Amino acid sequence: MNRIKLIELIDLPIQLIDGDRGVNYPSKSEFTNDGYCVFLNTGNVTKTGFDFSNIEFISEERDLLLRKGKLQFNDIVLTTRGTVGNVGFYHNQNSFKHIRINSGMIILRCDENIIYPYYLFLFLRSEIFKKQVLDQASGSAQPQLPIGSLKNISFPFFELETQQNIAKVLSDVDAKIELNNRINTELEAMAKTLYDYWFVQFDFPDANGKPYKTSGGTMVWNEELKREIPEGWEVEKVSKSSNIVDCLHSKKSEYNFIDEETYLLQLENIKDDGLIDLSKKYHVSKEDYKNWTTRIEVKDNDIIITNAGRVAATAQIPSNIIAGIGRNITAIRPDSISPTFLYVAFQGSEMKRQIALNTDTGTFFKSLNVKGIKELLIARPLKNIEEKFESIVFPMRRKREQNQIENQELASLRDWLLPMLMNGQVSVGDVEEELGMVAESCVEYKKS
Repeated sequence: MNRIKLIELIDLPIQLIDGDRGVNYPSKSEFTNDGYCVFLNTGNVTKTGFDFSNIEFISEERDLLLRKGKLQFNDIVLTTRGTVGNVGFYHNQNSFKHIRINSGMIILRCDENIIYPYYLFLFLRSEIFKKQVLDQASGSAQPQLPIGSLKNISFPFFELETQQNIAKVLSDVDAKIELNNRINTELEAMAKTLYDYWFVQFDFPDANGKPYKTSGGTMVWNEELKREIPEGWEVEKVSKSSNIVDCLHSKKSEYNFIDEETYLLQLENIKDDGLIDLSKKYHVSKEDYKNWTTRIEVKDNDIIITNAGRVAATAQIPSNIIAGIGRNITAIRPDSISPTFLYVAFQGSEMKRQIALNTDTGTFFKSLNVKGIKELLIARPLKNIEEKFESIVFPMRRKREQNQIENQELASLRDWLLPMLMNGQVSVGDVEEELGMVAESCVEYKKS
């Protein structure tokens, strides 16, 4: 068993680098959707790593004016304001070669001869670190973690080789999670591309297996959609083929975290990729659940859509979940329509256009009410085309759900192992064999 030595960060060769907060700090008008240098915002640094799905850039000229706060490979970024303690690791496989932090973050840069960077990243992601952060964080309106307080955090120090071995075991788990995420992204893109080809460009296979519109298939004008659609198709309201179910109007403070089978889905459980994130679960007591009506319960094939604040984020309920929907979420329950077809339709440009038209912009936030959802229109193809599409994309959906479940199990295993390894309760040798299959499955996929 490894001997543990706890050393405060201030006594270790770790630089704590702040961002440039001087006169050269970029103004809001200088941020662009593409450019030379990524300028991180709080949404780009999560509790498990970077999220580059929604990024802003600054120009090369502005980047050169800033004195500090630019990332180097193997740097770790830690949020110190607002959502304190989120962390990201900047490795050499990252597609962005110029990245800077904003004023609510710091960079941790270590002497790699003494501290293994990924081991430090794992520590900053651990409950060991988070518990210390809760004790150190200050500020009631907006929690903050001053650099001075961070220096007093105790770090479980091992010899470099042991750090590397611990990091290797857990990075294999992270690699498998990342691989599953890439597969899911590819599957989602394939489904959307096929939908666009069949139901936007209308080049679904005709009776002879040729692309319909390109091969001269008859198109007719539809007054409701203000565009042409294939002959024989119908346009109907979403509410004709699906039940629209409103959310449970309870306050979030009434939910708790007891470990029950049935829980409430909140806005943060709905990921941008259309999957359900169960890393944070809200529950009510069993007795309270008995008093609910079935109208707010969602299960396999149901589609949920956010209708206030973060408008029109959608996800489809997988087969392993039975849950209730919390505030600002509406369920769309497919009845006489193929469920995966309907879900992918909600990702399409036509539905997004309609949602934008039906969204109210209030004083404080946007909202898409149940009435607006019921009025959304969908072009229904001939039954055999809809069923053919469903038969292709349904297995993709199930694979994505399977990968998501595996990721949640792997993340739970990783988060359980991490403090055990850092506390010396188990050694790398104790868990290497059990986790060997994780690394092997990654290698096998890469070879294929």
